[in-house]
Amino acid sequence: MSKEGSLDAPIRHPIDFEHPDFLNPEKLDAEMRRAFDICHGCRRCFNLCDSFPKLFDMIDESENEDVESLKSEQFEPVVDACTLCDMCFMTKCPYVPPHDFDLDFPHLMLRYRTAQKKLGKLPSVPTQLAQIDRNAKIGVMFSKLVNWASSIKNKFFRKILEIIAGIDKRVQLPKYNSETFSNFFRKNKDKINFETVNKDRKVVIYTTCFVNFNKKNTGVAALKVLKKNGVEVQEAYPGCCGMPFLEQADLPKVVEQAKKVSKDLLEWVDKGYKVITLTASCGLMLKFEWPLLLPKDDNIKRLSSNTMDIDEYVVDIANNEGLAEGLQEIDGGVTVHNACHARAQNMGIKSRDMLKFIPNVKLDVVERCAGHGGTFGVMKDTHDLANKVGRPTARQIKNKNNKYMASDCPLAGKHLKQLETDTNISNDEALHPIELMAKSYKLWLCQEKKKKF
Repeated sequence: MSKEGSLDAPIRHPIDFEHPDFLNPEKLDAEMRRAFDICHGCRRCFNLCDSFPKLFDMIDESENEDVESLKSEQFEPVVDACTLCDMCFMTKCPYVPPHDFDLDFPHLMLRYRTAQKKLGKLPSVPTQLAQIDRNAKIGVMFSKLVNWASSIKNKFFRKILEIIAGIDKRVQLPKYNSETFSNFFRKNKDKINFETVNKDRKVVIYTTCFVNFNKKNTGVAALKVLKKNGVEVQEAYPGCCGMPFLEQADLPKVVEQAKKVSKDLLEWVDKGYKVITLTASCGLMLKFEWPLLLPKDDNIKRLSSNTMDIDEYVVDIANNEGLAEGLQEIDGGVTVHNACHARAQNMGIKSRDMLKFIPNVKLDVVERCAGHGGTFGVMKDTHDLANKVGRPTARQIKNKNNKYMASDCPLAGKHLKQLETDTNISNDEALHPIELMAKSYKLWLCQEKKKKF
């Protein structure tokens, strides 16, 4: 007999997407009903996202008020509302493995979405948006034109974009850098040198697509803070980690990216370098999702064990050698949004732990989903739902009444910043916590217009 709940640490099974049973319609339907029946009897996740209210309302309104009364086609709205944030698995569900019920709701939604993709039922625009490297290279090349055209103030073009592509005209889209961070690094890495190199500290920054193409200052901040602390820094961007493909259930493409990117990064690992990620979603992919998709690949396991989040790494420096002197107070306080994919890495709130080293800092933490979920917060069909999920989080941030807001997820931070336009947060865009560390060290960041560092 199964126990009611479990206090054991959650574990995840490999995603055996090539097994015949993975997409078998009958077995998938049976597993969906089994999971939904468990969720129906528990309902602990009712306030996390819209998947669960949709499911519970659907069951309550069914003929016999049970899962067996549901038609299989009724499952789709529940799946579509899932953003793969992993918070039900990580924080709420008492029936995750190793419990006998063996429930992994997000990965079950991923399995169902993979079946939808095989049947050609997934929308085409998000699939094209997942081609990050292709799209972003064009965006950087023509950054002025693209940023002008995609601006929320450009009502004419944004209306056309909404009609043609379904991208909500109300969404503030990320701007493109005028140059990639990789290019900036090649030109400036040797000019930024603050301390004697610590021979025991060598890292390669895996830039991540968002930093490389959209948020160069996060990379600049990481480079300067690391060099300030005597770390030898290299940089690599072999390609996107594949998270956008995961969201679109293109698992073979995720595996392709994993093999491509890991091959390049492992060359640095073999030389004694740690791999440092700059966004929470990418860290989650390298540390956890890749090993689940390629459980027999020892190279993937080795890369996973040698990968750290930037906040995590700076805290490690602080705990072992101590941080370089020079951190100064930041007036006005900081609210840290502990993003879902940072929480899913099961490493603690490293963004908070790092910022605590800033002298006399007023620091608050908000742990709740932003609701953005990749393209979920961008598309017209789901934008209002993303706002519904994220609005309580934005309200909490506003109520903290701090001057700065930071998040390890740039899209989550951007979404939350837009949700509460009347907040007194001073930064025009949500910062990464490492940018606040650079600010505390009084290290100038590279500005698109001023080109100062």
